[in-house]
Amino acid sequence: MGVHPASESEPSGFDDLFGLELGDCSEELARGRVQVRDELRQIGGVVHGGVYCAMAEALAVRGTTASVAREGKLGIGLANQTSVLHPVTRGTIHATATRRHRGRTTWVWEVEIVDDQGRVCAVGRVTVAVRDP
Repeated sequence: MGVHPASESEPSGFDDLFGLELGDCSEELARGRVQVRDELRQIGGVVHGGVYCAMAEALAVRGTTASVAREGKLGIGLANQTSVLHPVTRGTIHATATRRHRGRTTWVWEVEIVDDQGRVCAVGRVTVAVRDP
């Protein structure tokens, strides 16, 4: 998965803050990963659920924008419903976002997030609005 820091593809302060590293990114599929570190853990030592949500939205927005930018548009997160299924305390979190719907004004993505052992840790559905800048 040729991964590179998010800041190399386009500026994004929050993505850099939580450590998102981007992999493949197209209008159909987007991948990324985050290395678990102390700043991302909540009480009890498990990764904070907001990290999974942020990964899901970032990948869905980037995948959408990879296509609509050619038309002078951008993707903006509209709705994010992410469920944590398995706690993660260390290692790397790997996310894959797959586009399920491509509309004129909204796109819908499903996101699966796994740990280093391939266990599904979180799943999500993100709706992205397509808007003028």
